[in-house]
Amino acid sequence: MFKSKKDEKETLCIKVPKVYDWVTRQADVPLQSFTGHEALKTLKFKCNGADCVDPCAELAEMGKLSIECILTDAHGNPVNPLAPGAIICKEITQPHGRQDVNITLPDGEVLTLQRVKVLKKGYYILQIRNASGTVVCTSAPQSFAVAEKFFLCAPEGTFLQCEITDFECDVNLICEEDEEGDPTFQQIDVSINMCQNIQMEAIVKLEIEAEFCQPRSEVPFTCPPLQFPPQCPEIFPVPDDY
Repeated sequence: MFKSKKDEKETLCIKVPKVYDWVTRQADVPLQSFTGHEALKTLKFKCNGADCVDPCAELAEMGKLSIECILTDAHGNPVNPLAPGAIICKEITQPHGRQDVNITLPDGEVLTLQRVKVLKKGYYILQIRNASGTVVCTSAPQSFAVAEKFFLCAPEGTFLQCEITDFECDVNLICEEDEEGDPTFQQIDVSINMCQNIQMEAIVKLEIEAEFCQPRSEVPFTCPPLQFPPQCPEIFPVPDDY
């Protein structure tokens, strides 16, 4: 954009979000273990379109199985983990508000910060694939949640701005042989980790000295000349002496 024709700067009042504090942290969801056949009632696997009592037993003839964890919405529809709202991240309201906490820095300086509690929660499904990579079993949506405590500059009037910048879900399926040598379900472990930007913001009005911008001149556009395919003068138009 080109600058204003006027060289003088003007005093402007603008309304913008001001960042009072900003930290990054890895959040680790407590390990979720599904052990024994009772746990399968929670997972509610469907294998090849039907309810599955034991995926290890039913899929024994399909070779080596693999399992993966996919972030979804509450209905089991896959979502992008980094998309806004895919993982709910919000402040937990405290009965008496954010409490002040005195923090001593390494140089001995004492700062007064506020205790902020943050909740992150979402859903995922588990999918089991056969040796060729085809999905043969899918679980019902499962929920996860983790609450964390932060010490931030968060005076009254500020609000939480949370952004998930990375997401990882690892899952392990354990099948073991029973007394008769047939594979049977033992356990599934799900581990979820994510990286987050936590900011405390407030909408403020600032007085700044600046110049107004003007739109740039549009680049001239010239239509190219029409191009015609070459003719065949030997046969068309018909020569006079034909």
